[in-house]
Amino acid sequence: MAKPTGTELLYRYAIPSQVRRAEGNGSELLLGTSGGVTIEGPASHPYFFKGFLTQPAAAAAGMLACAAIARARYYTPMSVTAAILADPVVTSNEDRLRFESFSGCCGVHARLDLLPDALDEAPRASGTTNVDFNEPMRAALAGAVASGPVLLSVGTDEVAVTTMQGSATERKVPLPGRWLKGFGEVQALSVGLDLVAELAEADALRFIRGIPRRAGRPLWAIPAGKTLMLTASPRPGAACLTGPQRLTELGPLLRFARGLRVYSPAVDANTPPVPSAWELDLGTARFTLTLSPERHRGFSGEGALLGALADDDVTADAELMSALLAWSPRVDIRGLSAAAGMSTERTMVALTRLAASGHVGYDVAEQAFFRRELPFGPAVEKLHPRLADARALAASGAVTLHADGASVRSGDVDHRVTFATPHDICTCPWWGKHRGARGPCKHVLVARMAVRSDER
Repeated sequence: MAKPTGTELLYRYAIPSQVRRAEGNGSELLLGTSGGVTIEGPASHPYFFKGFLTQPAAAAAGMLACAAIARARYYTPMSVTAAILADPVVTSNEDRLRFESFSGCCGVHARLDLLPDALDEAPRASGTTNVDFNEPMRAALAGAVASGPVLLSVGTDEVAVTTMQGSATERKVPLPGRWLKGFGEVQALSVGLDLVAELAEADALRFIRGIPRRAGRPLWAIPAGKTLMLTASPRPGAACLTGPQRLTELGPLLRFARGLRVYSPAVDANTPPVPSAWELDLGTARFTLTLSPERHRGFSGEGALLGALADDDVTADAELMSALLAWSPRVDIRGLSAAAGMSTERTMVALTRLAASGHVGYDVAEQAFFRRELPFGPAVEKLHPRLADARALAASGAVTLHADGASVRSGDVDHRVTFATPHDICTCPWWGKHRGARGPCKHVLVARMAVRSDER
């Protein structure tokens, strides 16, 4: 058995996050930052924001929920002992702050967007970093949910003046490769999610509180009047809800919720489980949970990025896009396309490629990419074994192209690849098991690589 791919991240904070009394009756939440990237380039401990939260209780509850997802596992294979990353990633995008986390099992992605009206002033800088969410900070956030104004500081500018060398904290976190891959995959899959239901406050509360905590099979949420109805079978307009306990962290936020929006790819009566996104409107903030198709499936294995990773032309386009991207909260596709001299379709593919390395995220509420730089060291492409196998097959000359597909020699077996819509078809056992639902197999990948090479 191949050795699992992974890496080890060392987070070093100049200070541990802490709570201090602010002027008046409020509190100051000081979030210590680790290394990250700003508009000026890499920074050891970037400083992004200091200001009051206009709705402190809702914002604090959202940060707590994001941290809870980072500490959670909703599925634990007996053979896996995975680390838990308790420190969310925060991105400052000109006028807002975004907190993101991933569950330990890679099957749930959480994001809290503190929108412009949530902050009494705009962030002072743009960029991405890890923030320290230690136990005292989580306790302080719980207190902020119940009392007083909150002054939020993301960074350590004041502390740098008073020098607190003795308070530095370090966390060495071994992360499995699938966790790193998942952060890129969820962005690529989110591009295909569209709004399928929107519930008003009272209907949203009733629906979420009525969701069963356990279910033995995938459930499907179908619009029914002003609410949603759960059924065992998909139909057009439905959203998949597998492992309903994965929505547990929405519970503490319901007191602040003004509505619920649900996002899904297009489905029909024969659709297998698919990803979905569940967004609570918190007034000046949004909290979104994106769920993998099944509880035991982490986003890391979905294969949504493989086609883009395998295309050298897309890689070149992505490098150009990376140089042109600004730190705006919404990437201007048309403006970016014009600046690069590309079609909008080609630009979208290049942005999806950038998602693989954490250079962009995707906001389903605004149907737009946003700039961010995840603080990961290794190249994410190296974490995809199917892509590595496809490149090895290409190097060995294993592909023979035909009019409608290809023959791929793998070991002692010839596999037949047929080019088709919506998924290319292969005769290998892997494709027979997943039937295109988890991205292309290595034989489809190398066949498509051979076609592009032949066209040059």
